[in-house]
Amino acid sequence: MKVDLEIDLFEEIKKLKKEKNAVLLAHYYQNADIQDIADYIGDSLGLSQQAAKTEADIIIFAGVHFMAETAKILSPSKKVILPDLKAGCSLADSCPPDKFSEFKNSHPNHLVISYVNCSAAIKTMTDIVCTSSNAEKIVESLPKDQKIIFAPDKNLGAYINKKTERNMVLWDGACMVHEIFSLEKILKIKLKHPEAELLAHPECEAAILDIADYIGSTTGILNYATKSNTKEFIVATETGIIHQMEKAAPFKTFIPAPPNNSCACNDCPHMKLNTLEKLYICLRDESPEIKLEKVIIEQAVKPINKMLELSAKFGL
Repeated sequence: MKVDLEIDLFEEIKKLKKEKNAVLLAHYYQNADIQDIADYIGDSLGLSQQAAKTEADIIIFAGVHFMAETAKILSPSKKVILPDLKAGCSLADSCPPDKFSEFKNSHPNHLVISYVNCSAAIKTMTDIVCTSSNAEKIVESLPKDQKIIFAPDKNLGAYINKKTERNMVLWDGACMVHEIFSLEKILKIKLKHPEAELLAHPECEAAILDIADYIGSTTGILNYATKSNTKEFIVATETGIIHQMEKAAPFKTFIPAPPNNSCACNDCPHMKLNTLEKLYICLRDESPEIKLEKVIIEQAVKPINKMLELSAKFGL
């Protein structure tokens, strides 16, 4: 359905949020205008945890499908809506539930740790969920002889294996954005900007992580760049985070790490499916809604709660 071009979308969205007692969550990778109108901006799990604390009746999740699912798992009594149901995730999609079930069955006696960037169905087959910021400590909290399957991101899993000196079995999944960065082009940028630090998300391939000055989650990257005395940074993650980096540190320079081809592949095409217009229609019509069966919610929340228990116990 078309939207009247004369209306002020920012004002209409603000009005609808108030009328419907709705909260708007936006991931760091969303377009700048969506970030600017959001009530909360952050990583996927942090946003869902924030939503669970609010008194809102409706959660509008400007992100991708698995993020909205996680919000629904943590807030089952709230209505969760997503501006575009086609906003999927290449990483989550790289781990089909039926194939992963077979993979899990072929590795008996293995505990399953799944990165939060996975579907609700994968979470039901998981023992502990982790984030990119706490994955290392979650793994370190387990006995050294514990056999582990790590899914779905092989790059994050390989990075954690290296950091913890483990030999976790890795599911062969990856994020299309974080696998596309060009080592050669980054090195050329480093020659032109010798003082610049390379900030990389652990979903990147090992060759990129090996030369990074800092490796961390999107929130970690943002915090590091804000606090660092360095004035120039090459950012190896989705470009949406640069909007917040520039707002937090306006006198610093942030250079998007280039992909290994000529396309804008360091922009997530799924994230960018959400637009201000779709967000307005979604809130106006309270659709499309994320719905999960009760049994899925009950099973999927267990590994998330396990992560939160470990976080409280070990200060993760």
